Amino acid sequence: MKKTVFLLHTALLILSMICFTGCSSTKTVPTSKDFNEWTSDSVAKIISAHDIPLIQVAGKIDGKAFFFQVANAEFYPTKTELPDTAIFQAASLSKVVFAYIVMRLADRGEIDLDKPLHLYTDIDRFADKANARKLTAKMVLTHRTGLPNWSASPSSTKWPTSTIDFIHAVDSCFGYSGEGFAFLQRAVEAIKGKGIDEIAREEVFGPLGMSRSSYEWKGCYDTLAVDGFNAKGENKGKGKHPRANVGYTLRSCASDYAKFLDALLNGEGLSDEMEKLMFTPSTGNAVRYAGKHRECDNHIAWAMGLGTEHSPELGKVLWHWGNNSTFKALFVLLPERDSYLVYFTNSNHGHDIINAMTALYFKNKKPLVLNEWIR
Repeated sequence: MKKTVFLLHTALLILSMICFTGCSSTKTVPTSKDFNEWTSDSVAKIISAHDIPLIQVAGKIDGKAFFFQVANAEFYPTKTELPDTAIFQAASLSKVVFAYIVMRLADRGEIDLDKPLHLYTDIDRFADKANARKLTAKMVLTHRTGLPNWSASPSSTKWPTSTIDFIHAVDSCFGYSGEGFAFLQRAVEAIKGKGIDEIAREEVFGPLGMSRSSYEWKGCYDTLAVDGFNAKGENKGKGKHPRANVGYTLRSCASDYAKFLDALLNGEGLSDEMEKLMFTPSTGNAVRYAGKHRECDNHIAWAMGLGTEHSPELGKVLWHWGNNSTFKALFVLLPERDSYLVYFTNSNHGHDIINAMTALYFKNKKPLVLNEWIR
């Protein structure tokens, strides 16, 4: 049934896949006005208390779908300063969309998750070619490559030719790595013979109607993308990135990303086997900082591109955070409750509100461990 639904989405939205050149101006209408107004008032108080200029929130709780955008009057005195649906940097929420793409390709036999990636693309930038030849898509998606987060700042001019060194033995431990995702991106692009943004439009953005989302900068973002603010509340601009990178360059909005989470929650576009694999933890004790094992690490594991934890109150929790310094985002998905929450902020303080936001929507009495793990 879920494959039929996904194919129907694809058929209905094929024109948006072919003709996508910018961003739709269609507004998202919340399903429940009363629910929307009640939570938006609460969220307005939360962001005001934490000096966050702007937030977008979307989700589905107890069958109620919602989306809204709330601005902090201290930063935006009048509504005319903002588009109705602003575009944010999704930061590392970029990785989850890409992980879903890889799982779809694996479902169709276009990539083998356990096959060495050097058989798909080059390993020229790796200093240690022997270890580079061991890397697989599964290691990348579960962050067990042994690679650093980045070999150099990924938006810098030197990054594309920078040398990649290993900091851990391959497949020996959890080690969060954007560099690994970028390597897998090159393999996928080689397999498909096209750039990642075109691939994403065909596999995700088009079929799901995510008309405002892109790994590349679009002309409409000149007016729709908002500026980011640092910890001091200083405006640091929109932060254009020089190249599409699945680790961090996705631009989106909460209403668009909610469409993706809906598909993820329902397993749309994936076989039952691949859906189960994507959601099943394969990396236990995700120690975020090597040599600094924290108690919270014992409760976080990693599935295929997703963080996981078990909550005594909420059951299985799937999540990912995004941190591009002046843009921070988070989604939390509860498969056992058919519920999820996603928010985007344009502030360095965007993760200070994790406990407040999850408690507001999920009513959990005990904070989720992911808050401590992230912060």
